[in-house]
Formats: sequence, C-alpha cells, structure tokens
Amino acid sequence: MDKVGCYPFMSEPFHCDFSGRLFMGHLGNHMLNAADFHSSARGFGMKYLMSIKRSWVLSRLAIEMDEMPMQYTKFNVETWVESAMRYFTSRNFAVIGEDGHTYGYGRSIWAMIDTETRQPTDIYAIDNGAIENWIVNDKECPIDKGGRVKMGNDAQLVRTIDTYYNDVDINGHINSVKYIEHVLDLWDMEWYRSHQIKRFEIAYVAEAHAGDQLSFYLEQTGDTEYSIRIVRTDGTECCRSKVVFK
Repeated sequence: MDKVGCYPFMSEPFHCDFSGRLFMGHLGNHMLNAADFHSSARGFGMKYLMSIKRSWVLSRLAIEMDEMPMQYTKFNVETWVESAMRYFTSRNFAVIGEDGHTYGYGRSIWAMIDTETRQPTDIYAIDNGAIENWIVNDKECPIDKGGRVKMGNDAQLVRTIDTYYNDVDINGHINSVKYIEHVLDLWDMEWYRSHQIKRFEIAYVAEAHAGDQLSFYLEQTGDTEYSIRIVRTDGTECCRSKVVFK
C-alpha cells in the first residue's frame, strides 16, 4: 500500500456557491474524508479508534487555493502524513484535477484524544507506533505552515450565533467545518462577487457544544487579510481564523 493516499471526489453542484465553484467548507470536508480513508486503510482510523475510546481531533487546518474546482469537475485529494510526535501529527493534502492540474494544497495538525477524559493521548501507543511506517517527509507541500493567528485590541464583535443539532459532529462538539462556514458567512454576497478566497487558516483551541452561543470578533490585518476570534458562551476562546482574499 502506498504511503500517499489518493481519493476521487466531484464538485457536485449542490456543494458549489453562486459562482459555480466548490464551497471552501465542502473542500474541507473532502480533505477530512480523505484523511479518514487514508488512516482507516492503514490501521489508525476513526472507526478503530472509537472502539478503544480514542479519536482524532483536528487542531489546525490551512488551505491555500489557486482556484476552486467548478461544478461537475472531478478531482483527487492526495493526502499523506508528514510527521508524527507523541501527541500531534501533521498531515498534508494536494487537490489535483483528473488532467493533473493542481488546484491547491492543505496542511493540518491532528491530536489524538481519550474520548472519556477529552485529554490528549499517546499516538505511539496505537499498534506499537505503526504510524511511523506511513510518514512521508520528501513530498512537497509548497504552502506556508502558518502559525498562531495574532490579533490586537482592535477586533470588533460582528456577529453572535446560536448552535444546534446540525452543528455537532461524531465527537459531540461543534464540527470543525461548521466553524469554517460560519467564519466565511461574515462577508456578504457582494463581497464574494469581487473576491475569491486565497488562503484560509483555522486553529482550534477549545470545544464548544450544542446550545453554546458563538461570538465572532473580526480585525482587518492587511489589505485583503482578516483575522477572526470565536468565543463561546462562557467567554472561552474556541478558535482563531485567518482569511486572505484575492
């Protein structure tokens, strides 16, 4: 079995925005599905982990796209493990058209948690550290790894939303991709008529659950760069995001 997984997807029309291009949130879903297909086939996927009260939790995600696939376009998501440590592993993605055209790349960091204590647990305890057999450190992922999203005191509260059933995933907390969708909803249709998303970053800090209110604080940090802080009902910061438009 190859160390690099390659999985086919299609830009289905009901997963596309008004311009006919794939939503960033759905692309994020495809990447997360590819990660699960890859890890499951190699013995450390979610289905097995749940049976031993473990789970993968996304810690960081960065996606940088030259363009989004148009509706009905078939493409592949390649994914591979770049590195692993005791509590975190780095996984990369490439979005490649059937004709070999590269649409963009992604970088992610994952933690493994104990589903009862919700605390990080040792990745190398799974199958005697078998994840080491799947590390690929010589395949290029030519986008910035990103870092902590820095925000000053100028961030303005721009929206507060409620959370419901459809926001919650198998881990019992607000779904990683739902945060992406909620962040990108901060800009209206007119903005997206003249701007495309070049890069999206998100770093998850704390869990939120159904019933929590999420407050979004926005700060412009460049000509077409914005940073966002998301805070749950009790004032705890859940995540930070950065969006770069073109």
